[in-house]
Amino acid sequence: MAYVKNLYDNNFIEYASYVIKDRAVPHINDGFKPVQRRILHTLWEMDDGKFHKVANVVGQCMRYHPHGDASIGDALVTLANKNLFIDTQGNFGNIYTGDPASAVRYIECRLTPLAKDTLYNPEITEFLDSYDGRNREPVTLPAKIPVLLALGAEGIAVGMATKILPHNLIELLEAEIACLEGDQLLVYPDFITGGYADVSEYNDGNGKILVRAKLDTSDPKRIVVRELPFGSTTESIINSIESATKKGKLKISGISDYTAQDVEIEIRLARGVHTDETVDALYAFTECENSISVNLLVIKDDKPVVTTVTEVIKHNAEKLVQILTAELKIEEGHLKDRLHAKTLEQIFIENRIYKKIEDKTTSDAVVKAVFDGLKPFQDQIRREVTDEDVETLLKIPIRRISAYDINRAKKEMQEIRNRLKEIREALASIVQYSISFLQKIITKYGSEYKRRTELVSLKKVDVREAAQRNLKLRYDKDTGYLGYEVNGNLICDVSNYDRILVIRKNGLYSIVDAPDKLFVDKGMLYCGIVDKELVFNVLYREDSTKYPYIKRCKIDQFILNKGYSLTPDGCTVLKVTTNSEAIVTVEYKPKPRLKMLIETFAFKNFLVKGSKASGVRLANKEMKSVKVSG
Repeated sequence: MAYVKNLYDNNFIEYASYVIKDRAVPHINDGFKPVQRRILHTLWEMDDGKFHKVANVVGQCMRYHPHGDASIGDALVTLANKNLFIDTQGNFGNIYTGDPASAVRYIECRLTPLAKDTLYNPEITEFLDSYDGRNREPVTLPAKIPVLLALGAEGIAVGMATKILPHNLIELLEAEIACLEGDQLLVYPDFITGGYADVSEYNDGNGKILVRAKLDTSDPKRIVVRELPFGSTTESIINSIESATKKGKLKISGISDYTAQDVEIEIRLARGVHTDETVDALYAFTECENSISVNLLVIKDDKPVVTTVTEVIKHNAEKLVQILTAELKIEEGHLKDRLHAKTLEQIFIENRIYKKIEDKTTSDAVVKAVFDGLKPFQDQIRREVTDEDVETLLKIPIRRISAYDINRAKKEMQEIRNRLKEIREALASIVQYSISFLQKIITKYGSEYKRRTELVSLKKVDVREAAQRNLKLRYDKDTGYLGYEVNGNLICDVSNYDRILVIRKNGLYSIVDAPDKLFVDKGMLYCGIVDKELVFNVLYREDSTKYPYIKRCKIDQFILNKGYSLTPDGCTVLKVTTNSEAIVTVEYKPKPRLKMLIETFAFKNFLVKGSKASGVRLANKEMKSVKVSG
């Protein structure tokens, strides 16, 4: 037991933590899972502007990823098909048809300009040792755009899962600008496959959305699928349509897939079938309509956290300011180093300090001569001169000294000073500088990333309403069987989704799904499709007294396949009708001093009560016979 307890207390927790943090859930900072981050880091190291064989990229990436080449290749293809950070050459599969990519030895890839502009700066990236300690890999990339929401993510970890939908890149950048300006701009998913989306229940990334295919119904004899709902392919949609047709939920004469660069699935309708009926059925019974639940789970501060789209945008906006600030300060440091070096070089050459070392016989004397020669110009230098500075000056070749251009050097130094001034101004107004950066990205890439999914208000199609009632519900009174596979009297046309109310001759009733063959009884008072607004008029007799009763009720609350009784115990049902205009004629048993032997009643004069309520007694007289007319 101690061994098992140790497994749970240590090994399992470590495994769960590893799967959550290092496999399945993306990080909020750069939006990548570890394998995606390692792929992009590998591409960055290999980048020379040319395409690389994916097999070579996979091999290089294995230095960082300990889970084999297959997972790297699959992740690279999936990431490439997002059309954001990886430029492709060759067959990377088809997101519309679901066709797989070619083998990794045939296809090629490289980084896109967007990736180079927004994802990399090794000088501000935190690195850690790879799994074998031989290399260094980034903890997270310094992403300047909200990658998490642009790419989307899906992953299952131990005890938790994440489902993040992709959003439009330009809309995300505009939302970041609004956030930096103190406003809030809501963003909603956008899918590369297009289609329609109802985001009324999106709940800022933690609700659900309804997605639909775009259908062309301009031709009355056919329907053409032009755009796909997120998560479906032409193959899966065709399979779902064929399955629905076999089950009798659709009536079509044929289906063809002409998808190439654009989606085109032609659905030819059967004779006598109307387009509007088929459209509803397509949405109800096939993958032309899907409901997607989302859960925005990310890694933040080394912990899994459920957050919102708004919070992610806010976090990325703050991160952008931090990254740009760090980049500006690093550039400022480099420029100051260059200015310092050029200042020393200018003084060293213009004032011929190099002449003072000609008669020195030792290296120490040479170094001292340079230090002494620079001292009078300390106000111009503005920084302490180090031994490394002197070593750099002493390495200047004679050819460069003789060809030294004073005006050119002054111009370069002035350009550095101008840039330093720009950096100081940018740091002083870093938020506005960040907004300008985002606006430049929007201007540069806006035409490439236009919204594809149309946001609309959709009403989910009720499968019961959309189902075609093409099954014949029949009842065989000789055997007592009811169903659409029974030979007997036709009750009504039904679909597989209809619920049937059966009232037996003993007054017991139940609600069942439309049966293929079900024994109900050799005698029924009523059978039909459930209608919760329908009023049932019941005439029954109390067995002990023979007194007549009328009960009117709606059967609007029930449990499927459970038996109920229309009347109290010890009563016999005489008549059930849905005609509230019917008239009941009751004949009483003759007795001494009984003057009125026949009496009539109208059902409509009695109140409609609950199905469990007792009826209204018509008279304290023993009933002889009854007749219902109308």
